[in-house]
Amino acid sequence: MDVLAPFRLDGRVALVTGASSGLGARFCRVLDAAGAKVVLAARRVERLSALASELHDALPVACDVTHEIDVARAVAAGIARYGRIDVLVNAAGDADPYRAEEEPLKSFADIVALNLTAAFSISQHVARHMLERGSGSIINIASVLGLVGGGIHPTPGYAASKGGLINLTRELAVEWSGRGVRVNAIAPAYFESEMTAEIFASKKALDIIARMIPMHRPGHVHELDGPLLFLASDASSYVTGHVLAVDGGMLAT
Repeated sequence: MDVLAPFRLDGRVALVTGASSGLGARFCRVLDAAGAKVVLAARRVERLSALASELHDALPVACDVTHEIDVARAVAAGIARYGRIDVLVNAAGDADPYRAEEEPLKSFADIVALNLTAAFSISQHVARHMLERGSGSIINIASVLGLVGGGIHPTPGYAASKGGLINLTRELAVEWSGRGVRVNAIAPAYFESEMTAEIFASKKALDIIARMIPMHRPGHVHELDGPLLFLASDASSYVTGHVLAVDGGMLAT
């Protein structure tokens, strides 16, 4: 019995948004290492091309996920190249460093548009294809701040959008899982990325994280590899509508 075989993604095709940097780029490398062909979707196409050159079989596609035309083009390009999309990872996102009483409404709306509305848009486009085939796995990259308030810095739009993404995950799972498409979310705590660079540059912020989290440290990026592969692969074939917190025990406090 090969207990690792269900975690393999040989012959599968994954589409990852936010693929040009940070966690999105890491996820592309992990999926590639597990055997998947990867569609790399982000705005910074030069970074995508550089990443694609490091992978076994990858397609870089310029895509602003807040523009539905770009979303439809990216999905169509992946299907045209590989004939299918088996896995979608919604990793594109950003945060809004404002106190709630000071944030302009446009900033709040822009964050919700990127973190929540765009995730629904590309999930909808990909799911139409997956539902026709009767199989697929969608993974939304949420956050522990979609489940609790009070992060290192005030980010009201981010917290609201990630909370919405978590319940959207549950709704899509209820609607689509009976037709073969599983929908789950990963809710990381603090991991170093382009978006969190300011936090990781601050000793004060890292000290606060050490006090907030029972494991007394932020996460290491490789600690998201297993959760990603679990939810993308057949290893989680009976898991849907689930929010997998990868948080060092933060939500247990």
